[in-house]
Formats: sequence, structure tokens, C-alpha cells
Amino acid sequence: MKRWLSILLLLLLCGCGAETQGYRQISQEEAKEWMDTREAVVLDVREQDEYDGGHIPGAVLLPVGTITAETAAAVIPEKDTVVLVYCRSGNRSKTASAALAELGYTELYEFGGINTWPYETEP
Repeated sequence: MKRWLSILLLLLLCGCGAETQGYRQISQEEAKEWMDTREAVVLDVREQDEYDGGHIPGAVLLPVGTITAETAAAVIPEKDTVVLVYCRSGNRSKTASAALAELGYTELYEFGGINTWPYETEP
């Protein structure tokens, strides 16, 4: 009996993190492959001046502090759209991904920060 309770507790604990955060963290390599082979919104959640200083080609800007149902819908109209989220170092992208998940977005993939992005950027 004790063994079954331990297994059940382990399963519950393992499932809770992925379930409650509402997004999946992926590598930058996976993100780049998705950008090259699938349709996705690449979402930069930094501030305007950071975005102006350089961003991933095709990325749309939605600063994390401005995320509401209305601002999100303006750049991501469909809640089942694949959204690849990044910031400078990976902190704000996690916050933004969680906020978007709370708004009902279901295909969220956070891949960290542009400060370690090994691929092309544009001004």
C-alpha cells in the first residue's frame, strides 16, 4: 500500500509542473527548426528599444508588461496558434508564456533569450 501511495504521489508531482505552467520550454535549436519548417508566431516580449536594437527575423513585439487579452489577440488572434516566445535572457519569456497560457493560448513554446541566440538577427 505504501508503495502505491509513493508511486501515485510521484505521478502527481511530475504531472503538476507541466500542467500548471501551461507552456513547454524548448531549445533554441528546436525553435529555429520550427521557424524554418512550420508556421508559428515568433514573439519577442522585450521592450521596444531592445527590439529596435536587434531581434529575430519576423518576430513580433509584445512587451511582457503589456500582455492583456486585447493586446495578445491583436498579435495572436487564434489561441491554438503555435507561439515561440523569447526575451533577452529567458526570464521575461517564461513570465509572458505563463500569462498567455492563463489567457487560454495552448501552443506556447518558450526558448529563452536572444543573448544566446546563435542564429541571424535583424535591426
